[in-house]
Amino acid sequence: MPESPETLDPAEWDAHRAIAHRIVDDAVDYIRDIRSRPVWQDMPTDVRARFRDGVPHDGQPLDEVYRQIATDLLPYPMGNIHPRFWMWYMGASNFTGALGDFLAAIIGSNLGGGDHAAAEIDKQVVGWMKEMVGYPAQASGSLVSGGSMANLIGLSVARNTMSAVDLRELGVSALPAPMRFYGSDQIHSCHRIAVEAMGLGNQALRRVPTDRACLMDICALRDIIAEDRKAGLHPACVIATAGTVNTGAIDDLEAIADLCAAEGLWMHVDGCIGALLAIAPKGCALVRGIARADSIALDPHKWLHAPFEVGCALVRDAEAHLGTFSVTPEYLENAPRGIASGDWLHDFGLQTSRGFRALKVWMALKEHGLTKFGRLVDQDLAHARYLSERVEATPELTLCFPTVINIVCFRYDPGGLSEAALKRLNTEIMVQMQEAGIAAVSDTTVQGRHCMRAAINNHRTIRSDLDLLVEEVLRRGRTLVPEAVAD
Repeated sequence: MPESPETLDPAEWDAHRAIAHRIVDDAVDYIRDIRSRPVWQDMPTDVRARFRDGVPHDGQPLDEVYRQIATDLLPYPMGNIHPRFWMWYMGASNFTGALGDFLAAIIGSNLGGGDHAAAEIDKQVVGWMKEMVGYPAQASGSLVSGGSMANLIGLSVARNTMSAVDLRELGVSALPAPMRFYGSDQIHSCHRIAVEAMGLGNQALRRVPTDRACLMDICALRDIIAEDRKAGLHPACVIATAGTVNTGAIDDLEAIADLCAAEGLWMHVDGCIGALLAIAPKGCALVRGIARADSIALDPHKWLHAPFEVGCALVRDAEAHLGTFSVTPEYLENAPRGIASGDWLHDFGLQTSRGFRALKVWMALKEHGLTKFGRLVDQDLAHARYLSERVEATPELTLCFPTVINIVCFRYDPGGLSEAALKRLNTEIMVQMQEAGIAAVSDTTVQGRHCMRAAINNHRTIRSDLDLLVEEVLRRGRTLVPEAVAD
């Protein structure tokens, strides 16, 4: 008798249905009760050991698999959905978006191309992103993994468009002169990785000095461009930052756009932190001029709070975007009808296989509406102002840099300590709060000053959370000062 074929579908659908319902019920409770749990906690040794087991050769019932998830994974998250997580600039996710990810996985569509509903939603979400930042409808765009990839896409189009040679065919060795890209000394590290990945090398990225507010010095930028032209180099692109990762500073986008127009340069905006200020009733003025950029990188998993991961690259010149990446082998030719008659979305980036990232964004925007997300952006700005005011009103705390958007750089400074001692003291305060599960902030060093950094990109944060942060910093700082003085 022939052997029965195997499948990954359940043998008992009702049993799986019951477990799936339990998972959803637990997920609702997990989000509902998030405030009652620690922001973060260290994993016990036995939990870590189980994550080091080898690959399972024989399966086990799904309820046993989920039991390990419930005991070994859910209690030990990074913490970024918690209302007191302000460590890295991440966004706090949302339940509807999580349902979108689940449904996207159920559908299982590959968004590389084809004529199907998921592809239409993908294109619609990209259209919404263009609308949010003021781009024309005929501009181009692509959903990607996040900001690093979105910046790489934009800069790749800039490189090819500005190269003056057929770079795709001939490669960077055919460049008549070395290309130069420009960004401030506060630029995100992903740009260095991008220019290296594009074959230009780190030297192709000129770092422009910033002023005391961490804004790109436009006069210095103009001088550096002139210097490079005189040296026989090829100035190609200015990378303006709409929200630096250290302090949230926003470069003068209008001035940079004017300079790029006068110099004949490509203007790219890294807006992964701040581009979506454009949707905020009060905050939109901070990114005036962003729509003049030739390309923009932004992250819906930040201020739209989509579950990780989803970024977006926008390019004003759709033909240039398509021309940078499009390849049509015989097995991906467009058909007159049927599944292969749709757009090939992979032609706008590096991935032929693309997940259905758009659905989680689409569902959340449909449920809540853009107006509400704009209010949430302004709410984060208000929270940052409130924390800054608390810091400035507290003698033992110092606001290290002006708070421009929703990133607050501050430190505990009782006076009389060296910079090195202050760094050790504030690092210890930061780590102690994390280990206690109370609050998560990060730290950084800007213009020689070490500080704690609270990036308030969290729709669950309320003012009392920020009051608790100030109280805990003061309490722990006062306890640690004698040790810091002794050191």
